[in-house]
Amino acid sequence: MRLNFGASGISLPQKRHSACMVEAQRAPSGVLPIPNRSAQVLALLGLQLNRPFHRDSVFLFLLALGPMVWLTMIGFLTFQPLPWHTIWSPAFLSIALWQPLFEELLFRGIVQGHLLQSMAGQKTWFGLSTSNLLTSFLFSLAHLASHSLSWSLLIFIPSLCFGFVRDRFGSVYPSIALHAFYNTGYVLLIGGVTLLNSR
Repeated sequence: MRLNFGASGISLPQKRHSACMVEAQRAPSGVLPIPNRSAQVLALLGLQLNRPFHRDSVFLFLLALGPMVWLTMIGFLTFQPLPWHTIWSPAFLSIALWQPLFEELLFRGIVQGHLLQSMAGQKTWFGLSTSNLLTSFLFSLAHLASHSLSWSLLIFIPSLCFGFVRDRFGSVYPSIALHAFYNTGYVLLIGGVTLLNSR
């Protein structure tokens, strides 16, 4: 491809520039076309970070919900804090880091990303997309393999939070951060004995 260096800077050849303009005009308002296949895959899986999430008021609110839920759970469940010497154990790292990473890439990246793309004109209920609701349902079902029915049903609620931030930012990184934070706090405060018994 030959570039023209004119007084106004670098410009693409006229034919290529026209094709890009036609593509941009067909795109929905506020959405630019993705130029190549790898960028499309990254967008589908939510593996790009379009804007910072760590200062977003909604993300910070969902982050603050974690400690409130943990304190509420302490009232209903036995307080079983994790001993400090086991914090860097493989079992703790698996629950706090690796499981959230894997689960978010699978559910919010692949499943929700595919549903977002395939379900054009999605409906939303109270700000929750259809793809988020379906993904959260599948996420809860998947937890039946290792959790009780009541616990799997409770998992549906944080799953909606993870899916909401995935939709809000178009990225899985906020949902990975939120999921890891929720899991870490739960295991540190309540799930300590369960974790120790599973080793």
